[in-house]
Amino acid sequence: MSKLWNNQCLWIPIITWFVVQTIKVIVELAKNKKIDIRRWWGSGGMPSSHSAFVSSLATAIGLTEGFDSAVFAMSIALAAVVMYDASGVRRAAGKQAKILNQLIESEGKNINVQEKLIELLGHTPLEVYVGALIGITLASLLIRFWN
Repeated sequence: MSKLWNNQCLWIPIITWFVVQTIKVIVELAKNKKIDIRRWWGSGGMPSSHSAFVSSLATAIGLTEGFDSAVFAMSIALAAVVMYDASGVRRAAGKQAKILNQLIESEGKNINVQEKLIELLGHTPLEVYVGALIGITLASLLIRFWN
């Protein structure tokens, strides 16, 4: 069990996720002058916590296992899929939800909808890029602190 608690490649992405989700709350506060605690666990927004999580994982693996290791290659492949999905599929789904919500509000008098669709699902390419940069930076700093 002590090996689990000392696993840098596990804890660095978790710490990174926590930091980035906290940044989202701060960004929301700066933008809208109010605290929206839902941003702390919600998806979408600046920066991408998904991108930060997987890029910090890949960086931590590269720094501990070697950038020529098979596990680093797997983590890069995982990161690429997650970041592509965040800026592609989930972003498109969020745009569709926004349009559907507008249609229901304006024309859907006879449509029985229990709740509004979630619109903030994906990320812009900039949000993904910033999340990845934060993930790489935090992992690099935390690895040095850890050792």
